[in-house]
Amino acid sequence: MDVMRGLGEQGAGTPLGGVENLMLHFTPNSEDWSKLPVIVSGDGCYVTDDQGHRYIDGLAGLFTTQVGHGRTELADTAHKQMKELGFFPNWSFQHPRSLELAEKLAAIAPGNLNSVFLVSSGSEAVETVIKLARQYHKVNGEPGRYKIISRNVAYHGTTMGALSVTGLPSFKAPFEPLPSGFYHVANTQQDPEGAADAVEAMIEAEGSDQVAAVILEPVQNAGGCLVPPPEYWKRVREICDRHGVLLVSDAVICAFGRLGEWFGIERFDVVPDMTSFAKGVTSGYLPMGGVMVSDEMRSTLRSNAPMFAHGSTFGGHPVSSAVALENIRIMEREKLLENVRSLEGYFGDELRRVAGDHPIVKEVRGMGFFWALEVRPERPDGTPLAEDEYQKYFKGVLSRKLLENGLICRFDDKEDPVIQYSPALVADREILGRIADITDNALAELERELGYRN
Repeated sequence: MDVMRGLGEQGAGTPLGGVENLMLHFTPNSEDWSKLPVIVSGDGCYVTDDQGHRYIDGLAGLFTTQVGHGRTELADTAHKQMKELGFFPNWSFQHPRSLELAEKLAAIAPGNLNSVFLVSSGSEAVETVIKLARQYHKVNGEPGRYKIISRNVAYHGTTMGALSVTGLPSFKAPFEPLPSGFYHVANTQQDPEGAADAVEAMIEAEGSDQVAAVILEPVQNAGGCLVPPPEYWKRVREICDRHGVLLVSDAVICAFGRLGEWFGIERFDVVPDMTSFAKGVTSGYLPMGGVMVSDEMRSTLRSNAPMFAHGSTFGGHPVSSAVALENIRIMEREKLLENVRSLEGYFGDELRRVAGDHPIVKEVRGMGFFWALEVRPERPDGTPLAEDEYQKYFKGVLSRKLLENGLICRFDDKEDPVIQYSPALVADREILGRIADITDNALAELERELGYRN
């Protein structure tokens, strides 16, 4: 997100050191990092920076803090577990918390996804999916299956394997050459009616006996909350079954209530062969990710392979596992999935209300607490903005006004420019309405600057 910290010099904060020492993630070197917000505390759906400015965290950290900020229950759980067992690996050993978490995840996962491999992040989870798929086919008598299919524009992570699955050429270019065997097809925004058929066409073009897996997000994040057509997932499930290809749901963002379900894919009435997850499993209070695996895959690997030749020092960390368990209990106790489902329509209606007042808005799309508002990078007469104008107005005026008015969300332009929202699952009508109102004001300022209004 391109934002400016220059909201005035008021506030009681003292400038912090370290800005020359800390390398930020996905942050342009052209920005003055010293002016970026320094977030020092959080409470519910709000965070506060070191200058005393308070913001609605409309992105839940990074699609992550499902139960909101400042949950003492999670801090207390971590403290208790650290005193009992601060660390021991799930590497030829087990410990109670990872066993309990595995049992709980199996209970809430859809269908026959009853086994879990725990890691520390979403990228590691996708990397694990690739390895599981390739080893599964190898020990199942089809060693030629190694190719992976995913979608254009989709983001799946930063490790070399996960980056290869990612369908964003500009993200991959600095690190090429990448591993081979990865292919991309049209997403559901590029070709709503033909996107599922494109998956089958790619399987057939690359060889039905060579494709290991198809990896898709339930709702694609990059590109701006690309909600698939109603029958898309069922059609892809049918295609994968017919060709003997594993179907993987990458639910790193969509799981743990973001779409109003535990793993997101339930919204489409399909059970994949694997689903990755991370982020919301601990609400970000500690790092954790994982992969849920079908009974058939688990049985085949245990029967035919000496081991799953993969591991992670911190995978299934006892403190992360304890926090994940308590996070899930909070979500159950406070009925947060139900909260998302009950307010999904209201949130969408509020964003559509805003869109109706702004000609610069092209489309509103999303579900659950996961929405995007697509904007037109053009002047009132339809003239496209030059690159310097685009940077000035969209990454300058729009991003700045959202932040100045007290909203952290995400302006993203991996494909068409969008404003993205994913508030904590504890958000109520007041918070959701406030998000819409701040967006309304920022868009009005942008339109004034571009000549849409006086």
